Amino acid sequence: MHWIDLTIFLLYMIGMLGFGVFFLQRNEGADDYYVGGRNMNSLHIGLSVVATDVGGGFSIGLGGLGFVMGLSGSWMLFTGLLGAWLAAVFLIPKVKGNPVFDKAFTFPEVFEHYFTPRVALVAGIISAIGYAGFTSSQILAGAKLATGTFADLDLQTALIIMGSVAVIYTVMGGLKAVIYTDTVQWTILMIGLIFIGIPISYTAVGGWEAISKTVDPALLSMTNISWQDVIYWTVTIIPIWFVGMTLYQRIYACNDEQTAKRAWYLAGVFEWPIMAFMGVSLGLFAKVGAEQGMFAYLGAADVSETDPETGLPMLLRTVLPVGLMGIMMSAYFSAILSTADSCLMAASGNVVSDIIGYFRDIDHDSDTFLRFSQITTLVLGTFALLIATTMTNVLDLMLYSYAFMVSGLFVPIIGALYWPKSSSIGAIAAMIFGGSTTVSLELFLEKLPAGLDANVFGITVSAIVFIAVSLAFPDENTENMTSKSVDNVNAINQ
Repeated sequence: MHWIDLTIFLLYMIGMLGFGVFFLQRNEGADDYYVGGRNMNSLHIGLSVVATDVGGGFSIGLGGLGFVMGLSGSWMLFTGLLGAWLAAVFLIPKVKGNPVFDKAFTFPEVFEHYFTPRVALVAGIISAIGYAGFTSSQILAGAKLATGTFADLDLQTALIIMGSVAVIYTVMGGLKAVIYTDTVQWTILMIGLIFIGIPISYTAVGGWEAISKTVDPALLSMTNISWQDVIYWTVTIIPIWFVGMTLYQRIYACNDEQTAKRAWYLAGVFEWPIMAFMGVSLGLFAKVGAEQGMFAYLGAADVSETDPETGLPMLLRTVLPVGLMGIMMSAYFSAILSTADSCLMAASGNVVSDIIGYFRDIDHDSDTFLRFSQITTLVLGTFALLIATTMTNVLDLMLYSYAFMVSGLFVPIIGALYWPKSSSIGAIAAMIFGGSTTVSLELFLEKLPAGLDANVFGITVSAIVFIAVSLAFPDENTENMTSKSVDNVNAINQ
């Protein structure tokens, strides 16, 4: 990378760390650190939601899908649009519209209200593990981008650099810094893609004529996708909008219910079609460039041996001129940071409030709590970095993390919100059996019936166990039953 590009990139990174320092001096307690002061507007929240959800993993992962599947890869984020809008209609009124959660910090607190603290503890453990893995995927995405950009940089060194920056920045700033910087980071990414990355890459590979002559026509179709892919993305991505700790933190951070709904509608449109088609288009351009031998000087002459997720970084490195390269790299690194910091904050909130808070009382307004939260975030960030060193595929790691949480948590949260007969024992059983089914199938079976993903079976098992155990072992606490019944009546009336 030219020294001008490197300077631009370093100045950007210093600026982001500056945001962390700025809010480090202004965070006064748990409300600021974990839920952004509870007074954020829909624009900041909406951009933060999409920045977190699409971010670095999907940015690099979408490029990989575009490289392999072409334009049909965009359907993955269509499930993000559906998930966002369904959550706006069915979830947000139940959470933001319920005064019980006015002082809540985490997703498992919803379980504590409808069930018992023990259910919240189990949910907190599952969520913390899932988001630690998801944080790792973002660090890995940054490292892959860095190694594709800096010729002499190996993956392990890149992991250490990216991981350190992401963790230090997050430890200092908390969620308020995360949300404001997400707005800046997402704006930089959109401007970089629309005005720099896409037009220059499109021209460099020879435009539509060269694209249509170089790649398989299937890559230019919207139907180059199997029904198994559709089910996989549907059952993995849509439910995360109902169980994602990062999303609950942003619901709590909104001014009111209507603000949260507007933010979710905005995020859905940004996911699909806007980001979906930009991401896979760049991956498709990288495929064309690889077929044309554009990356042979990087040692990637054989297209069949090229990692699809490194195609996009190699394309940008090859076609962007001095100056613009630094801006574009800053844009992609900003996307990665916007997801990594949010996921790390989610895992930290789960550990501090849901796991440690289960065993001891916590004063969320004390300075000690704030410092303890920062230390916990640092420890978790280091752990996530270690996980990243053992994985090689960004999208796989990210979707595994999704699947682990979804298969265990989705059915119990729907039951808590909409089924009065759901019970605490049923919720715990569903979490354990659903999550363990998915993990076991992923680890021990290479091929599943009908080519379906393990998460399909995990959610199915979770639903069966949840219904059966809830009916067999109903809650004796009539207060929980009453609150569920009242909430269901209110939902129907609305």
